[in-house]
Amino acid sequence: MTPPPSRRRAPGMSVEERRAMIVAVALPLVAEYGAAVTTSQIARAAGIGEATIFRAFKDKDELLDACVAEAVGTDHVLRELASVSLDEPLAVRLTEAAEALRAHLERLGTVIGALHASGHRRGREAGAGPRGDGDSPRGGDGPPQAGNSPPRDGDGPPRDGRAESATVLRNAVVELIAPDRAAFRLSPEKVASAFLGLLFTRLQTPLAEADAPLTPDELIDVLLHGALHHPGST
Repeated sequence: MTPPPSRRRAPGMSVEERRAMIVAVALPLVAEYGAAVTTSQIARAAGIGEATIFRAFKDKDELLDACVAEAVGTDHVLRELASVSLDEPLAVRLTEAAEALRAHLERLGTVIGALHASGHRRGREAGAGPRGDGDSPRGGDGPPQAGNSPPRDGDGPPRDGRAESATVLRNAVVELIAPDRAAFRLSPEKVASAFLGLLFTRLQTPLAEADAPLTPDELIDVLLHGALHHPGST
């Protein structure tokens, strides 16, 4: 029997939708506070009760691990790359791709760095000390307990995960530059690899303060036209 209109309830979020919403709200807080962020802060930012977090996640560690997984994942940046219009000139497409990839790597570095600095190690097997932070459905928020184990390779994406992510990103760039395949001396796969190599080196290599890093426009100009005024003149 269908209940009267006054008693009908709008369908709520699924557990996965609720988890995704909480992670999206938590990410900027995790980037700012690291593992010191409290579930009460996250709940306030999301406009939900703290108990709602613990219906979606077992505890704060599981929520932090979900934030790391989201930051490491490539789904968001792949959507950004797929949204670049193939009708744009090649240099414009590559500039937009460079900006999307820069934002992805900066978010990843900020989230992982903040968690590292505050003592969080991804996954329970990372060997954190006794929790004692009270950050559970039965206790109030308190300072997190930093683990005693040194940083491990597992704190970021696994090695095989990094290789898979690199392949997925390269393939997305290949699709982006494929309309200009006939203009390249190299295969689109090699051009895409060169583009990603230049971009990632630019973002990850520390430079002296006096050294200005390549701008996206300069990077793409070097990729497409080389560093010589007149290629072939030497």
